Amino acid sequence: MTLLCLAWSLQQISLKAIAGQASPMLMVALRSGIALVLLAALMWHRGERPHAARWKPGAAVGALFALEYLLVAEALRLTGASHVVVFLYTAPIFAALGLHVRLPAERMGARQIGGIALAFAGIAVAFLGSDAGSADASGRALLGDGLALLGGVAWGATTVTIRCSSLAAAPATETLLYQLLGAFGLLLPAAALMGQWHFEPSAAVWAHLGFQSLVVSFASFLTWFWLLRRYLASRLGVFSFLTPLFGVVLGVGLLGEPIELPFVAGSVLVLAGIGLVALRRR
Repeated sequence: MTLLCLAWSLQQISLKAIAGQASPMLMVALRSGIALVLLAALMWHRGERPHAARWKPGAAVGALFALEYLLVAEALRLTGASHVVVFLYTAPIFAALGLHVRLPAERMGARQIGGIALAFAGIAVAFLGSDAGSADASGRALLGDGLALLGGVAWGATTVTIRCSSLAAAPATETLLYQLLGAFGLLLPAAALMGQWHFEPSAAVWAHLGFQSLVVSFASFLTWFWLLRRYLASRLGVFSFLTPLFGVVLGVGLLGEPIELPFVAGSVLVLAGIGLVALRRR
């Protein structure tokens, strides 16, 4: 699980590091297409087929997944990868809010509501304390942070859609299939329409694309679902908090991104709030 968190944090670092040679949006579309082929081959080998009755929620999940990474790709062009990782991983907060409304069994208590308030306070601290030098750079960074936060909202909505539809009983491979289909089918034309078609076929770009496709979009998600079938989700969820922590450390260490005290303080509050939301009532 620790290695998975490291891989998930590195996906934003990788996209940011190679952004000058390959558009992040195009990279996500290409990695989704490659992972889609691999997943389809695996499902064919296992004799698995998508259920015809689940195509409507599948289409919704695919569209939300594509929206999430469209927002992430644009955010990476404007702000630091460490910021994107932290704001993207606010998704459990928005998922908890959605499930609180939709499912009686997911109603939150005072502790979880307090955690959400704490997380939103952390978001406010991180936003209000943002300073990237010039007013123009600061405005771009704030916009990027906002897009990353909206990516977290889209991710949370994806979780709610899965839990509140027939996909809740679907195999993990089928759910992932819909997500990869949405990302490839929608982000590829979006990259062309938005002028994000830049791709230099260098050794570094191919290496990053291989990591994004084989490790992030294919192996890591299948490993995650495999772990969920064998370990308690609550215990695995505690480890998932390592992802934004790794993201901040790697963004500073590998990309040389500046680290601001308000952002660190806000990130701590966000993570503490997510931790409170994740705690189940006895």
